[in-house]
Amino acid sequence: MSLYDLKAQRLDGSPADLGEYRGEVTLVVNVASECGFTPQYAGLQKLHDELAGKGFAVLGFPSNEFGGQEPGSPEQIKTFCERNYGVSFPLFEKIQTKPGAGQSPVYEFLTAGGEVPNWNFCKYLVGKDGRVRGFYPSNVAPADPELRQAIDQALAG
Repeated sequence: MSLYDLKAQRLDGSPADLGEYRGEVTLVVNVASECGFTPQYAGLQKLHDELAGKGFAVLGFPSNEFGGQEPGSPEQIKTFCERNYGVSFPLFEKIQTKPGAGQSPVYEFLTAGGEVPNWNFCKYLVGKDGRVRGFYPSNVAPADPELRQAIDQALAG
């Protein structure tokens, strides 16, 4: 089982097969529009722009679980992200990240190793094989040297 064996829903409600990212490195992030970490959208977009041609993608999963900081509708989320941060990386439907009834299958897979998001903008680095290579909490910015080195290593191998 790998992340790339799973399905999800895009923000617009259309089905998404995460298998389209097989062979790529992804950074899966639980995002929110009204969080102190929301400005990380800019850094995530920068990473996505810089590395998309090298087999890398940021995958954003809105979540309203932490402080009710993602109350918007899918259209509101899309408009906010595009208008304020120029987000073009894939955004998926609002989901539940925490373990328990209703947890998204994507996050059930991601949290199986024990690292569970404790706030918005937690990041899972997923390798080309669809397995989690690392977890980075909210306070690790997209431009953090340790995260960037891990991404570069995943892309190389």
